[in-house]
Amino acid sequence: MNLIYFLLHSSGKMVAIAIITGFLSGGSSASLIAVISHAANRSATSRFPLIWGFVGLAVVALTTSIISQVTLVQLSQNAIFQLRMRLSRQILASELTHLEELGNPRLLATLTEDVQAVSEAVYIMPYLCIDLAIVVGCLVYITWLSWEVFLMVLGVAVVAIGSIQWLSNMGRRYLSLAREDQDALFKHFRTLTEGIKELKLHYKRRQSFLSKNLQSTATTYRHHNTIGLTLFTSTTNWGRLIFFFVMGFVLFALPKILTVNYQTLSGYILTFTYLMMPMNSLLKNIPIIGRASVALEKIESLGLSLANQAEFSIVPPELNLSWQSLEFKNVTYTYTSDQGSAFVLGSLNLTFHPQELVFIVGGNGSGKSTLAKLITGLYMPEGGEIWFDKELMTLENREWYRQHFTAVFSDFYLFDELLGVEKTELDAQAKDYLKQLQLENKVRIDHGKLSTTNLSQGQRKRLALLTAYLEDRPIYLFDEWASDQDPVFREIFYTKLIPELRNRGKTILVISHDDRYFHTADRIIKLDYGKVTSDKEIHNS
Repeated sequence: MNLIYFLLHSSGKMVAIAIITGFLSGGSSASLIAVISHAANRSATSRFPLIWGFVGLAVVALTTSIISQVTLVQLSQNAIFQLRMRLSRQILASELTHLEELGNPRLLATLTEDVQAVSEAVYIMPYLCIDLAIVVGCLVYITWLSWEVFLMVLGVAVVAIGSIQWLSNMGRRYLSLAREDQDALFKHFRTLTEGIKELKLHYKRRQSFLSKNLQSTATTYRHHNTIGLTLFTSTTNWGRLIFFFVMGFVLFALPKILTVNYQTLSGYILTFTYLMMPMNSLLKNIPIIGRASVALEKIESLGLSLANQAEFSIVPPELNLSWQSLEFKNVTYTYTSDQGSAFVLGSLNLTFHPQELVFIVGGNGSGKSTLAKLITGLYMPEGGEIWFDKELMTLENREWYRQHFTAVFSDFYLFDELLGVEKTELDAQAKDYLKQLQLENKVRIDHGKLSTTNLSQGQRKRLALLTAYLEDRPIYLFDEWASDQDPVFREIFYTKLIPELRNRGKTILVISHDDRYFHTADRIIKLDYGKVTSDKEIHNS
């Protein structure tokens, strides 16, 4: 995707208006040069008829310039807004597996650096259009003065454009490499911020990270970026050199080749002098356009899809609160690690029922978290079927299916606002839960906003549990929720909070290693290397 296509896709009508008014402005500005040139070679009395032409062209140039710039400013800001929203919707609509393959650093780099690069390029587009129109207008005037001179200028321009294009392509290639390095840099920055405690505690690890990882990647990024920008700078200076060569040729060599009168020669010089500013502007902004092109290509390379865009425009049907069974029939799923090794989960044949408390247990790497994502509809099975009563889960109804679940994953994210829940008596209900979770002295809730999320991991998980309570979904899933709780609250979770949810008619699925509390479950499913090795009911007396 190039920048022009990006703008046309945003609003072709506004682009057309901006380009037409921009060329009118540039053409009027170039025409002013012709008027000035003619006026400079006439007597004071014979200049009077040119006054109205000068005034008219000045008014047209100013008016159309303002219209073009205002239109393109509005267009550019709207285009950037649409780009940000489109990327956000694409991320939300894309498969979780694809997003996990891309990784957070790459997504963050796109949402920040790439969007900023496009924004900078779009911002200068109004001025580029006007500058280009002035250049074209001046070339038309030169043609009108002498078509032979225009052909000479055209020949030089072909050479200049060819060489500039070659340098630009080289620079763009290095900027593309620098953009790849930037993804790795974002990954290291994440390590720097999230692993700061571990880095501070270990001197050799810190030094190794700085020298082998961060400094090495930053050096490579600097190298590629420096060469790319240097090539673009060389492009700018090469363009100026050619421009001065043309001016020198017209001033010194042209009169010896062709018969050129003083008036025509002064018109050439005045025109080329006036061309200096727009030409410099065009050449100076080539690197910005180059970076924007690289950024747009990077955005496209993410492979984000809007195939599930309907999730944002269609309200899911009413939830099936009177469901009877959630059934896995020969479900399989293959997970491929970063190292390329494959882990196969399944085939699974499981059935869950309303108001059931199920523990999912197994060793590390047995497939518990992958099963949790399959159950909640975050992953689609590669084989087999998932039936919710008489409804087969498909891509078309998966959004509806997922709304039956509330989950607190082991790598959960805590929002600082209670989003997506009914606001009626929300604060009073949330305050009751805060007391139950023993957080009333730590956190306040005002109009659905949490006063702080800067708490210990265990307390943050309790706040995540509060959000889960308020969502009031039929099925709850907790992935190692109690692992960060103290023994007292762990006891409360297993013997009080979970049974209360079950008594409210909820189905609770708990991934846990706490064998001390297995007796509280109605059923225990054990996984080992992706297979169900045990699925037994617990008969509590």
